[in-house]
Amino acid sequence: MTDIIGILQEIGYTLPDITIEPHQGRGPYGDVWGPAVVVPAFVDQQTRLIRADDGSQVTSRTTVYTRLDVVCPPRSRITIPDGTPEGVQTLVIAALRRDAHGQPDLPEHLEIVCE
Repeated sequence: MTDIIGILQEIGYTLPDITIEPHQGRGPYGDVWGPAVVVPAFVDQQTRLIRADDGSQVTSRTTVYTRLDVVCPPRSRITIPDGTPEGVQTLVIAALRRDAHGQPDLPEHLEIVCE
């Protein structure tokens, strides 16, 4: 199995680090997020219409590709660098596993679709 992030780094592609705060549910005061995790990712800023988990159509402005072992459920909070100290925060609409199913030559990754 081949990790797409490893392939990009191996050929010299510089990947930005993103920060993921996994959504853990809702508390009495709203959403609750877990501890922040920093991971390398390929960020694609492109607007597209997708279907959310509840079946509604929503607009996605950013898609992030990272390692398959990253934990990132829907409604997780992601911070993407944009040249400012605080970066840009967005929420996850869906995280899609792109698994190689044991095939050694196929790259695998987690596709994270964001608002």
